[in-house]
Parts: sequence; C-alpha cells; structure tokens
Amino acid sequence: MPMVLTDPARSYGRAANEMRPVKLTRDVMKHALGSCLVEFGDTKVLCAATIEEGVPGWRKASRAGWVTAEYAMLPASTNRRTKRETGQRKGRSMEIERLIGRSLRTVTNLRSLGEFTVTVDCDVLQADGGTRTASITGAWVALHDALMAWVEAGKIARLPLTDQVAAVSMGVVDGENLLDLDYSEDSNAEVDMNLVATGSGEIIEIQGTGERTPFDRARLNTLLDLGDEGIQHLLKLQDEVTAFRD
Repeated sequence: MPMVLTDPARSYGRAANEMRPVKLTRDVMKHALGSCLVEFGDTKVLCAATIEEGVPGWRKASRAGWVTAEYAMLPASTNRRTKRETGQRKGRSMEIERLIGRSLRTVTNLRSLGEFTVTVDCDVLQADGGTRTASITGAWVALHDALMAWVEAGKIARLPLTDQVAAVSMGVVDGENLLDLDYSEDSNAEVDMNLVATGSGEIIEIQGTGERTPFDRARLNTLLDLGDEGIQHLLKLQDEVTAFRD
C-alpha cells in the first residue's frame, strides 16, 4: 500500500495508512480440520474450523449446509482477567460471532457444501484492539483449509468457497484518519469503524460510530478508502498462505 510519513506515536512507528504487522499461521491445531493463528500486532486470535454431518433442525431438508462461528476472549487475554462465559453469554461476544458467521456464509456456496455444518471457533488469546477484524480474517483461512480437507476426503466434490473475506478497522483519533487501530487508539477514537469486504471488492458490512464526534460523508468516504487499502493487504496475505486465487 502507498506509504506516508511514519508516526512515532503509533505502535510500530507506522504511518496513518499502515497496518500493524499481520501474521497468519496455519495448521496450529492437530484435531481441527482447519486452523489459523492470526496476529494483528499484539492481538492474537486462534481460529479453528470443524465440520459435522447434519444441519440445525430448522435447516433440515434444505439440501444446503450451514457455516457458523463462536467467539470468546480467554481470561488472561486483557490486562485485567476476563471472566469465562460459561452460563450467560456476553452481548458483545454474541454480536461478534454473528458477524463472523455472516461474513463467512457470504462467501460460501451452502448448496455445494451439502448438509454439513462448519463451526469456526475464534478464541482471543491476547487483545490489543481489532479482535473482531482479526477473527474474521483468520476464520476465513481456517474455513478454507477445513473445506479443502473435506474435498480431499471425498466428502464434497469441490471447494464451496466463492471468494475471500477479510476485515479491518479504521478510525479518527485526534482528528487524524487511521487504519487498523490498536487498543490505545480505539479507546480514544472520535470515530470508530470496521469494514468487512470480499476479494472482489464488495462490502459485506460496515460498522461505523461517531464515538465522540459525528462525521460527514466526506470523512466516511476517506475512511472507506483507507479500509480498502487494509483489506487488499490482508487478501494478499491470505492468498499467500492458501493459494486460493491460483
């Protein structure tokens, strides 16, 4: 992505339009059909995909599969212990896992999948901002590898993925438009935004909030352009580890 002057105040001394170092490590779990440890700087999320025969009751006889996700933050993922979500789920966790599931289903041909259910578990090992965007980006890699394993096992005829999907955060901090906010920036942002998009450039979801100040259409367009730079960077990294576009 094109670079501008670096900012020593940002983590890793990065420019306003530069992401934190991103790393996608595949095959990190023995028993998952697909797994990926995704790192956005100090944010680390373990994504694991499993496939089971059958679909939820409401989807039976549909001749189509289902892709869903679960999301949780481990107790020591933040500087203060986060309680485990055992009995009562947190609203934030449920909102994020629904977002992950929607994002993955958008790029999956569920009829080609057949009556199988894919669950992608996203567990935050360490949180420093952008856990939902990292989860979506890593979850796609885990999903890809699980579905490839299902093809190789002869369970399905072909890979039912239609495209890639990745996500990134943008925001306004001290009046400046920034890409990929870490926690210190996110917690002080005047405008906070997340973008989920496909490899073909189509938008799945935009989440944008004026946390401290409202924003106009021009600012929105600028932030979306910034987010698109980040998405392109993430898509390239996904392709490097999966060779999806080949």
